[in-house]
Amino acid sequence: MNRRVVITGLGVVSAIGIGWKDFWDNLLVGKSGISPISSFNTANFFTHNGGEVKQFKADVFMPRDQVDSMSRASQMALATANLAIIDANLSVDEISTRRAGVCVGTTMGSVQTVEKIDEMLVAEKKHAVSAALVLQAPTHSSSSVIAKHYNIQGPSLMFSTACAAGNYAIGYGFDMIRLNRSDIFLAGGAEPLSKVAFTGFNQFSAVAPDKCKPFDKSRKGMMVSEGAGLVVLESLDTALRRKASIYAEVLGYGLSCDAFHMTTSSTAGIIACMKKALQETNVLPAQVDYISAHGTGTITNDRNEAAAIREIFGSRYKQVPVSSIKSMLGHTMGAASAIETIACALAVRTGMIPPTINYETADPECDVDCVPNKARQHDVSIALNNSYAFGGNNACLVLKKFSD
Repeated sequence: MNRRVVITGLGVVSAIGIGWKDFWDNLLVGKSGISPISSFNTANFFTHNGGEVKQFKADVFMPRDQVDSMSRASQMALATANLAIIDANLSVDEISTRRAGVCVGTTMGSVQTVEKIDEMLVAEKKHAVSAALVLQAPTHSSSSVIAKHYNIQGPSLMFSTACAAGNYAIGYGFDMIRLNRSDIFLAGGAEPLSKVAFTGFNQFSAVAPDKCKPFDKSRKGMMVSEGAGLVVLESLDTALRRKASIYAEVLGYGLSCDAFHMTTSSTAGIIACMKKALQETNVLPAQVDYISAHGTGTITNDRNEAAAIREIFGSRYKQVPVSSIKSMLGHTMGAASAIETIACALAVRTGMIPPTINYETADPECDVDCVPNKARQHDVSIALNNSYAFGGNNACLVLKKFSD
């Protein structure tokens, strides 16, 4: 249980960039990926914007016949796996011949395929759909297509713990390597822009009309978005043997369940989750240099998360930078914390912290240092990645700057 686990490859598909370099450059300049939704008609909704990945072309990453056999979630998952494996300088043979596994988190899985089937059966009044389309629908398909494509014969799992699922998946991969059951793990999350999710959050009145403004007093909600992020996790021994470039070390994670409310986060649950993460990794609050906030831009979430940070860090809480990249990306649901893990790994490696954009008016209830509107140079040795989900599923991942 003492094996060290490091991140050696990053893959991301997002509304502000595909590939970690474009993604990171655009994060640091505060680029917004929010635009009018074009994949379905929003005329009857209260809001009309979201974080679509309009530049994503699946056939850049896979043969055309494979594209047609996959849901959008699976397409993005396989594309990010491809990007992460290339970034880690791993060959297909190395992946398939080592003890490797894959674990992907999601909220709605291949729900776009289910929507398509529903449209065919109800609106178009068809009496049957193709078997190929039905085979795209199961939630596990995103991890399965990666395992099949790279001949990964170890564990292949999906976590559906809503908006914390990406952190859950990375935590599972970390455990498998630490326990010496795997040497390499592809872990992260993937989420398509779903009409079902967009409808639900609109009905909750949880979607902002134009901008996501985390921690701002005039915040009006989140932005429904899509994307995928996967990291290559390796045992330190494996990474060093093949002279891999290391972005960050994963120290561990903490989980908690609020057992409180289906949609509203609990401050006590968030506190418990962050405390567990620090206890599991033997990190003191005074050692934390950066927090990637869940930061959805909703009234309740931001207030409760800020209250939890005040409780954990005491008089020092204003000295710890806390930014939300959802202000730029929107909320990518099950992919969110995976993409935010990539941002944390890059913050640890580069000493730059991405901003919280759209910040205009201070809120006394959210008086954390949210790195307003402009990226900041700041040495980051320890970073926390917070994620909280419907059903009270909380996860906090701890990353550290790598050092021998």
